[in-house]
Amino acid sequence: MADAILSPGVFQIESDQSLYTQNSQVLGAAIVGPTVGGRPLVPTYVTTYSQYQSIFGDVFKSGSSYYEYFTSIAAKEYFSNGGQTLLVTKIISGSATYSTYATASLPSITTTAGTAGIFATGSGAVLAGSTAVFNEFRISGSGYPLFRFISAGTTKPQDDVDGNLYYFTSGSTLQATLDNLTGSINGALSSSAASSSYDLFKATNTATTIILSGSIANATVNGFQFLTGSGASFSTLFTLGGGVNPIGTSATSFTLESLNWGDNINNTSSLSTNGALVSGSAYNVRWEITSVDTGSGLFSLAIRRGDDTNNNKNILETWANLSLDPQLPNYISRVVGDLKPVYNPTSLMVEYNGNYANKSQYVRVASVANPNIDSIDNSGFFKSTQYSGSLPQLGSGSYGGSFSGGVADSNATKQMFETIGTGVNNGTGPTGNIQGFVATDYTPAFTLLSNKDEYQFNVLLAPGVGLDCTTAVNNMISTVEGRGDAIAITGAGTYGTLISNATTTAANFSSNYAATYYPWVQLYSTNLGKAVWCPPSTVIGGVLAFNDSVSAEWFAPAGLNRGGIPSVIRAERRLSQTDRDTLYSKNVNPLATFPGTGVCVWGQKTLQRKPTSLDRVNVRRLLIALKGFIGGVARNLVFEQNTTVTRNRFLSQVNPYLSSVVSRQGLYAYKVIMDDTNNTSDVVDRNQLVGQIYIQPTKTAEFIILNYNILPTGVTFPA
Repeated sequence: MADAILSPGVFQIESDQSLYTQNSQVLGAAIVGPTVGGRPLVPTYVTTYSQYQSIFGDVFKSGSSYYEYFTSIAAKEYFSNGGQTLLVTKIISGSATYSTYATASLPSITTTAGTAGIFATGSGAVLAGSTAVFNEFRISGSGYPLFRFISAGTTKPQDDVDGNLYYFTSGSTLQATLDNLTGSINGALSSSAASSSYDLFKATNTATTIILSGSIANATVNGFQFLTGSGASFSTLFTLGGGVNPIGTSATSFTLESLNWGDNINNTSSLSTNGALVSGSAYNVRWEITSVDTGSGLFSLAIRRGDDTNNNKNILETWANLSLDPQLPNYISRVVGDLKPVYNPTSLMVEYNGNYANKSQYVRVASVANPNIDSIDNSGFFKSTQYSGSLPQLGSGSYGGSFSGGVADSNATKQMFETIGTGVNNGTGPTGNIQGFVATDYTPAFTLLSNKDEYQFNVLLAPGVGLDCTTAVNNMISTVEGRGDAIAITGAGTYGTLISNATTTAANFSSNYAATYYPWVQLYSTNLGKAVWCPPSTVIGGVLAFNDSVSAEWFAPAGLNRGGIPSVIRAERRLSQTDRDTLYSKNVNPLATFPGTGVCVWGQKTLQRKPTSLDRVNVRRLLIALKGFIGGVARNLVFEQNTTVTRNRFLSQVNPYLSSVVSRQGLYAYKVIMDDTNNTSDVVDRNQLVGQIYIQPTKTAEFIILNYNILPTGVTFPA
C-alpha cells in the first residue's frame, strides 16, 4: 500500500479500479435487426430510447396498418430496465443497394453555362382613388392560388391566411398606402404555398407605382396578373412578363444527402396548396435556404420536417451564416458535416468518406459544386463578382425542398413483414419471426460485430432470431465465441412452437456463450397503442440490464428478485412444473407465470450440454466481466519491461479487484500467480509475460429443498 501511495503511476491505476468496474456495467448490449431509419450495417451507439427513436425510428406504415419492429421494442425494454448503452446495427436484405441515399441538389443563383436568366417583372400606377378603404388588389396566375389584398382603415380585420386573404392599412398618403401594400404582398408570398410551389414574387414601389417581379431569374411567373377593383368588378393593372430561363442546365450550388437510408426518405412529388409535400412525413425532411447575402457570401440553411407546411414550419435545425469557402471556419461541410460511413462487403468493414464529422442529425453535405476558394479579398470583402453566382438560391426549390433517390429494400421487407408478421400486432401470433428477412441478411452485421476492438458490448441480441434460424444463430454464436466477451440471447422458436420442438431444436446447439428462452410474450406497444406478441429475446435484454443495475453480472438474471418482467401482459402459454422441468433439462430457460407475481425468468442455463460451471448464465457473465477488467489491465502492460516491477503492477490491480468480487458474492476464492515460477528465462526470452488466474465461481441456489420432519411429543430436536 505504501508503494501505491508513493508511486504516482501505480496510485493512479489503482484509483482507476472504479472506472474499470463501471465500464463493465456501462458496456451494455448490442442489438441487430431491421429498423425504420438509420444507416444499414453501420453499428451506432445510443444511450437513451429517445435517441434510438431519433436515429432509427419506431413505427412504419405498410398497407393500411402500422407496425413496429422487434428491434424497437427490445431497445425500449432495455433502456426502461436500466440499460445505459446500446450498440444498434440496422440490417437490410442482402441484395439491397445499401450505399445509395436520398439526396437534394440545391440550385445556384446562376447556371453551369454561366449565363443568368432574366427576371419577369410588371408595374403599374395606382390611382389615388383606388386606395380607398375596401379596395382590393389581386395576384392571379394559371394553376396558382389567388391572393387577395384589401385596403382597410386603422383597425384591420384579421387575415385569412388559409384563404390567401390579407388586409393592409390604407395610409393618409398614396406613398404610405403603397408601402403598406408592398409589405403585405411580400409577407404573404414569403409564407405561403408560393415559397414551395412556384418561384417567389417580390414587391417594391415608387411614390405612385407598384412593381412586381420574380425573385428568381426565369420565366415561371410570366403571365401572372395584378388586378385592381372592388366587389365583383376587377381590371388588370398589369401582367408580368419578360422573364427568360437561364441558358444551359440549371447549376447546383451544393448537394445534401440524408443520413437515413431507404425509400421512406423520398418526398419529391406534388405539393398541396399550403406548400405541404404530399409524400412528406415525420420520418423524412426537407430543406430551405432562408437567407442569402451576395455581398458577404453567407447564407442560412434550415432543415424542416417532411410533413410540415409553409404556414406552420417545423424547423428541426438551422445553420446560419454558412460559406462555400473551404478555408473559412463556417464552410458548410465543416459546420454541417460530410462524413459518410458505408459498409464494404469486400473488406467486411465500415469505411468512411468525407472529412468533417456530422453535426446535423438529418443530413450531410455530399458535395459542393463550386467551392469559393479564397473568397475573401485582401481588404476583407467577399469576391462577389467571382463567386456570388454559385451561392444557393433563396427558397426551397421547384420541389419544395424535397429529397429523392432513396432506394427500397429489394425484398420488399415491409410488405413481407405485413404478411409474415400479421399476428405480431393483432394478438393471434405470427407464423414467422424474423419480420420479412432471411437468416443470411444478419450475416454482415454479425461479421462486423466480431471486431471486438472496434465494437464493445457484453450481450448480443437479435430479436426475432430463434433457434429455428440455424444459420443466423450459428453466426451469432460464432461472433460471441470469437470475441469471448459477450453472450448471445435467442428465442427457442417461432410463436406457437411446441415445447417438444423447442427442446429438440435446442439440442442442436452447445455453447456456454449463448442462452435461449421460451415462450413468446405479449407486450403493450406505446408507439402502436396496442398489445403485440414478441419473441422472448425482446425482453431478456431488459432483464439483464435490471440484474446488472441492482446487483452484478455474476448474479443470476432469473427468479422473483431479478427475473421479473413487469412489462409483460402475459406469456404465450402458462408453463406447469412439468413443462418447466422438460425445458430446463434441455437447456431452455422457461418464462414462468405465477399468480400474483406475473411473468418472470425461471432459469439461467446456457446452451452448453456438458455439465460444468459454465453451463450457467451467471458464471459465463462472471467470466466475461473478469476478462474485461483483467484484460484491460494487461493491455496496459504490452511493450512494458518484463520485470518484477511490471508483474507487481499487474498484481496490485488484479488482486484488489478479485477481492472485491469475492466481497460482492461473485467468487468463493481466487489466486493469481505472476512471478518467476511461471515467467522463467525461456518465457521471458520469447517476449512473453504469463499469468495464471484460479477462481472458484459462486453457485446459485436453483434447487431449494426443504425437509419437514414431524416428530412425536417429547423427542429432542437434532443439534
